[in-house]
Amino acid sequence: MEITAYHEALSDDDRLICEKLEQNIRKFLIEANAKVWHRHPVWFLDENPIVGYSKQKPGVRLMFWSGASFDEEGLNVLGTTFKDASIFFTDVAQIDEKALQRWLEKAREIQWDYKNIYKRKGELIRLK
Repeated sequence: MEITAYHEALSDDDRLICEKLEQNIRKFLIEANAKVWHRHPVWFLDENPIVGYSKQKPGVRLMFWSGASFDEEGLNVLGTTFKDASIFFTDVAQIDEKALQRWLEKAREIQWDYKNIYKRKGELIRLK
């Protein structure tokens, strides 16, 4: 499996973080399809990217494509062009599973149409 290979290439600490994130994503977004997309694990609902994570210099970044619309203090919105928001983890103990569950539920309910962003020449429309 591609995601397992992604995890195996990480340090022990980062692998633990990613495995915990994967476990929770699969538990609370059971209908989502997962694959390695743009070199990191991403989950999709109806081919629309919803949530993913990647190893970056500050730590493991958990990103929600529509997270800027979640109205959640724990998620950081970096830009204004897209609707993504993220949080970084440097230790598995930093993962608040209740908050993560809440964010994953919002990821299902609040979606911007990234699947068709190229067809619309960069314009995002709200799906849900």
